[in-house]
Amino acid sequence: MLHFVSMVRKLWYFHDMEQPRNAFLELAGIDGVFEALGRAFFLLDSDFKICFAGYSANGLLCEGAAEKLLGTGLGDLFQTASGGSSNELIQNLQDGKIEEGRRAFIRCPSGRTRLVSITAAPVVGRQIEGFPRDGAFFLIVRPAEEESLVLQRATTSIGFVAASPAMLRIVHTIEALHRSDATTLITGESGTGKEVVAKALHLHSPRRNAPFVAVNCAAFPGELLESELFGHVRGAFTGAVRDKAGRFELAGSGTMFLDEIGDMPLNLQVKLLRVIQERQYFRLGDTKPKKVEARIVAATNVDLDQAIVDGRFREDLYYRLKVVPIHVPPLRERPEDIQLLAHYLLGKAEAKVGKKLSIPADTMNLLTTYSWPGNVRELENVMEYAATFSKGQFVHVQDLPPEMIRKAGLDPLASMTDMTGQACPLPQVPSKPMSEKDQLIQILEQTHWNRSLAAEQLGVSRTTLWRKMKRFGLE
Repeated sequence: MLHFVSMVRKLWYFHDMEQPRNAFLELAGIDGVFEALGRAFFLLDSDFKICFAGYSANGLLCEGAAEKLLGTGLGDLFQTASGGSSNELIQNLQDGKIEEGRRAFIRCPSGRTRLVSITAAPVVGRQIEGFPRDGAFFLIVRPAEEESLVLQRATTSIGFVAASPAMLRIVHTIEALHRSDATTLITGESGTGKEVVAKALHLHSPRRNAPFVAVNCAAFPGELLESELFGHVRGAFTGAVRDKAGRFELAGSGTMFLDEIGDMPLNLQVKLLRVIQERQYFRLGDTKPKKVEARIVAATNVDLDQAIVDGRFREDLYYRLKVVPIHVPPLRERPEDIQLLAHYLLGKAEAKVGKKLSIPADTMNLLTTYSWPGNVRELENVMEYAATFSKGQFVHVQDLPPEMIRKAGLDPLASMTDMTGQACPLPQVPSKPMSEKDQLIQILEQTHWNRSLAAEQLGVSRTTLWRKMKRFGLE
């Protein structure tokens, strides 16, 4: 962490070489650098109270932290991870020492507590108008292991990341079936993770070392689906030039997963019912039966009760499949899982883009209140999109897919809030094209010359913004 302190001091002296617009802009510029690195930047006065809180605190701690923490003393702000107070840290700073990597629990204004790592150092050789000379830098970084520890605690015995009662009941059911071969019917909306449940059933059963074979019953027309399931012999139909093993045969003594069973044609439902009853089937064109050894697990997003009433699904097959019913609820009905899944899926997306990201409070609030019509599959896509398009170390609301923001009832170009809590609406599209300089001036004025906000609105880095300002003489 010492290199961060060194960088702060170099930035401080660099700013001393020019005359900034005001002290706020100078500190905001430094804050922008640390926000890009995933750090929150604070300045303390001689009483060790926060006299400057960077906008980055909103992302790293909680929404509104940058404004609400002003005037807060260290003693009221955190408690060390070992249970101690801030007295030792204060004494070390008074003695001119640098604190590095101190772990502590930060009390956010929202009431939440977060585990962070603190690095602090005295301010030396610099006086900024309106700020104390004998203050101290205060840098906060949330340990990367915090989220992983939360996920570890929320990862169930069968590998699910879940905390909701509904999903924990499914976990209990799967654990109870670990020695069973019972036919299972999994229901739920599209994207809820029915195949994940089916695989968990397979992996936590005596058949775990045998194949797990899946077939989407909605992906094939009736005749082709029958051949896909049961196979055929040479000459069974035009084009059958050789024998072909079906999915039941390929599954062997493993698990046969029939996805979207509600879309299976009625004539094939009759044959599947016989397969389940007699535990044998015939290849197309063959007269010799083959034994079914696989366990059958089916899934559907169709309301089978209504499908039976409509004559689209056989009632006898329904009850043959529904020996053990498992219903996977939609994501909107298990909000306890959204935050956990968001962190887990973002972690998977991070591995693809090669950067570490955090989800600030305002973004998480949107994620947990969104209706998620596409369920977990949609959340996974959103996290991958956000990881790809986020420009800093935080996934802001503006980094989410525009279509999702619209579905949430927001404008993708909605107003932002600056560090004073004032709205900073994006500029309206003019009737005549604006020059790059005029557009830059307009955004800087609307954000009160907050470089972090201005860069975010322009969709550029703080360094690029600074270069543009320098090119147009706007420093």
